[in-house]
Amino acid sequence: MKSPVKLYKKDFEYSYTSGASVTIELLKTRPDLVESVFVHSDFNKPDIIANLCAQSETDCMFNDAVFRKINQKENSYVLGVFKKFPSKITANAPHVVLVNPGDMGNLGTIIRTLVGFNIRDLAIITPAADIWNPKTIRASMGSFFQINFKHYESFSDYCSAFPEHRIYTFMLDGEIELSPDYVPKQQIFSLVFGNEATGLSENFRSVGTSVKIPQSMAVDSLNLSTAVAVGVYLFTS
Repeated sequence: MKSPVKLYKKDFEYSYTSGASVTIELLKTRPDLVESVFVHSDFNKPDIIANLCAQSETDCMFNDAVFRKINQKENSYVLGVFKKFPSKITANAPHVVLVNPGDMGNLGTIIRTLVGFNIRDLAIITPAADIWNPKTIRASMGSFFQINFKHYESFSDYCSAFPEHRIYTFMLDGEIELSPDYVPKQQIFSLVFGNEATGLSENFRSVGTSVKIPQSMAVDSLNLSTAVAVGVYLFTS
């Protein structure tokens, strides 16, 4: 039975891709998850969506009312409905750990960045922004469907699950300043970032090695998604 199309809520068993590029990525990478696709009459390349839907035997419907019903952005003319799915992170791969991320746009942007630098495992310490929210999915530009992720109730729970990972906590006054010429990376590592408002608490100094990204004194800190991009680049280059 197909899921009804309603304004998204966190407790739904399904979510949406809002926009053509995100929905195309869903259809190409995870067609098994797709329940249906809706196309607005103003969309100028309907054949692309229709052909991808035909390949995966997915219902493709032209229905303008659906877009008004769930209050999508004005420039969003394609909507995918997909089932939420279980996910887990890989034990022998590098991880990025986000502690209580609060912004869905940042979360989606970070996911896109991780895929861009070929890190595919994301741990999220709750409470956190909803990774399933259509805003997160849209900000990821479809990269959401190419990552592994898992939620943990505490950072200690995460550490207990991956004792072999070398922990690097990103703090404004970290003990080691990173540079392209010096990154103390190991083969299996975890890059840990705090949330947008407060960063990591002092409690994180007792875990692993604290590092910092050099910056001017003209700003308090870098945006979280920017800090993750710089950190991931340095550790993977």
